[in-house]
Amino acid sequence: MKISNPFRDLTEFERRLWIISMGMVLLSFLFSGGGYLEAAASLVGVTALIFVAKGYVTGQVLTVVFSVLYGIISFFSQYYGEMITYLCMTAPMAVMSIISWARHPYKDSKEVEVSHLSPKKIIVMIILTAIVTAVFYFVLKALHNASLIISTISVATSFIAVYLTFLRSPYYALGYAANDIVLIILWIIAGIEDISRLPMVMCFIMFLVNDLYGFYNWRKMRNRQEST
Repeated sequence: MKISNPFRDLTEFERRLWIISMGMVLLSFLFSGGGYLEAAASLVGVTALIFVAKGYVTGQVLTVVFSVLYGIISFFSQYYGEMITYLCMTAPMAVMSIISWARHPYKDSKEVEVSHLSPKKIIVMIILTAIVTAVFYFVLKALHNASLIISTISVATSFIAVYLTFLRSPYYALGYAANDIVLIILWIIAGIEDISRLPMVMCFIMFLVNDLYGFYNWRKMRNRQEST
């Protein structure tokens, strides 16, 4: 799968979405005094999402970088569930997705071949999600994680999202969209105590917009690939 010069492949709409996302994130940090690490993570994150939405393996590479940065931010905010989720689940699964996507290009393009979900894969997803969520709940409870219930829900939605991403399903985007909503709530709670955390709310609002576009674009990709 080709991964060079991905920016030149963005459509006019995708360029505008990326620029607006970057601008909104930067403005939120400038006006609230957020940290440089949070700003860097957010900018990497929105860039990753635009390429994931195109089905480019570049997006998964950037997802690994974002996961590490976000894990560090979560640690200092005492959101240990987010830290463990992104460092121990999202980042490794993104690495696996890099391999999976690179092995399944659509013909000889940079675009990944979109897959279908079978009933067996859905059942496996439900079982694994239940197990992972239960394990994380007790681990986070033992660590006295802030916002335990919300963090546990975040674990469940994150696992569904990374599982579907690895399987190359368009529904990965809905999993991430659900996770974005949970994280918006989580960071609003953190922002009430520390206003410098509020830019993370804008970060995940823009993530939500990008993930919804990702779902739309992947369905277009699937229809186009199947028609040819």
